Amino acid sequence: MAANPLPPPTLTLVTEKTPTEATVRCSGRITMENADQLRDTARKLIAESKRLVLDLSDVSYLDSSGLGMIVGVYISAKKAGCQLTLINLTPRVKEIFSLTRLDEVLASFVHPAGEGVDQFRG
Repeated sequence: MAANPLPPPTLTLVTEKTPTEATVRCSGRITMENADQLRDTARKLIAESKRLVLDLSDVSYLDSSGLGMIVGVYISAKKAGCQLTLINLTPRVKEIFSLTRLDEVLASFVHPAGEGVDQFRG
């Protein structure tokens, strides 16, 4: 009896840029196999923007590597003087942040689902 293979860990990133802000819309699964794709995209945008928004509304799964990558992006953004904002976390992703208590650490960077980026412009 053959085991059912897991679906491939696909991640799609769509980037939108303005002179002062970049938004990355993430779709799919953020896993060990593809977390570096988002990390590399985010780090490049951190160097080019004063504000980086990660829209996680279509992220269906986030493993520990993905979580660690988000912490690493947060640290990179902080060092570069770039404001990082996470928006539209799905209930599943919110639960992961809550279980690891990263929701407390990153509280000012995580905004509830349904709230648009426009509401957080300073």
